[in-house]
Amino acid sequence: MKRILGLILAGLMLFSLAACSGNNAATTEATDWEYIEDKGVLTIGVTNYPPMNYLDENNKWTGFDTEFAEAVGEILGVDVEFVEISWEAKEVELASKNIDCLWNGMCITEDRKEMWEVTAPYMYNTQAMVMKADKQEEIMADITSKKVVAEAGSTGEEKITGKIDDSQDASVKVVAKDYFANAEYTGVKSMAIALQDVQMGVADVAVVDSVIAQGMIEGEGSQFGDLVINLDNKFGDQYFGIAFRKGSDACAKVEEAIKSLRENGKLNEVAGKYGLTDGVAAAADAQ
Repeated sequence: MKRILGLILAGLMLFSLAACSGNNAATTEATDWEYIEDKGVLTIGVTNYPPMNYLDENNKWTGFDTEFAEAVGEILGVDVEFVEISWEAKEVELASKNIDCLWNGMCITEDRKEMWEVTAPYMYNTQAMVMKADKQEEIMADITSKKVVAEAGSTGEEKITGKIDDSQDASVKVVAKDYFANAEYTGVKSMAIALQDVQMGVADVAVVDSVIAQGMIEGEGSQFGDLVINLDNKFGDQYFGIAFRKGSDACAKVEEAIKSLRENGKLNEVAGKYGLTDGVAAAADAQ
């Protein structure tokens, strides 16, 4: 009788262990990279941001960041897909897994590094003031009551509103929050719209990334010939990085691929197509 009871108890213990083991296996979650690798696609959140990401005449995404991301995808063995987002909603888009990363001329800030996994810098940038050429002297003499626009959620807006603390940044010569304190600031949907507002006279000044300003105003076939870029106010050095969900192991995977592209010259080749070689070099020196 004792022997039978012992066998029954042993069987129950084995069943219990097997059940526990099965539950553990079922609840083991894939890492972020395994999730991306399993679906075979790295989904990238972008905005219309020449020369980084923009739609060509065939309505296909192109630009430096676009080609850069595609080269990384080839190394990692996954396709890349570009999804246009509202930059103001970027946190929600990333957290909800509608996208896997932000790869769209995103300036690295301390807040963003705390919120997300962010790669090392890959491109230099600063904030530029863009205005009509015939109003530049007047605006630079006194910004009081002038209408200023910047993309909502952008580095430009966060500097103007003081969300970015410039007090510890030695590269900042003019604090944007103080400089624009007596101006009339409005956030808009994108940097491209900010430039259009200035061109149409809706705004006096657009505060945008110097990279997009140079790409859209000084680039071939520019439609903004009456606008000028002013960098007299040194609002500080910034660098672009790629953001992933906090704790994502995909960030390190992408950084490994970027290292390979630096070493084999592909990154400089792509940068050269868009006149961004100096920006890539400056970012490499900053690491």
